[in-house]
Amino acid sequence: MPDYATIRALHLTCAALSIGGFVLRFGLMLRGSPLLAGRAARVLPHVIDTLLLASALVMVWKGGGMPGRDAWLNAKIAGLLLYIVLGTVALKRGRTQTQRVVAGLLAILVFAFIVSAAVLRSPLGFLAPVAG
Repeated sequence: MPDYATIRALHLTCAALSIGGFVLRFGLMLRGSPLLAGRAARVLPHVIDTLLLASALVMVWKGGGMPGRDAWLNAKIAGLLLYIVLGTVALKRGRTQTQRVVAGLLAILVFAFIVSAAVLRSPLGFLAPVAG
């Protein structure tokens, strides 16, 4: 089993690839590009996000984190669920272009929140300075 630092590096790489891929697919959707229907655009995000989630689970296990106990981890999980819902609205389920744009921008904002919750180890993430 790789050490924590290696798993963390994989996790951070997958996080960057995940948001980069989302932004790219969001842009393709806005342009109505047929590339969005291509095999890579349909399969690669799932591979990256599976590695991202698997590396997160290994990091929690190796690092002693505990969902339900660690508020910042709970915030990340809640943020992830919201990010998934917003992402599907932005890329597939939004009925209007306006719905898709709003959902896409909110998904990017939620992703930034998830990263900030992890970096700050705070359930408020980048909202902590506003709340405190």
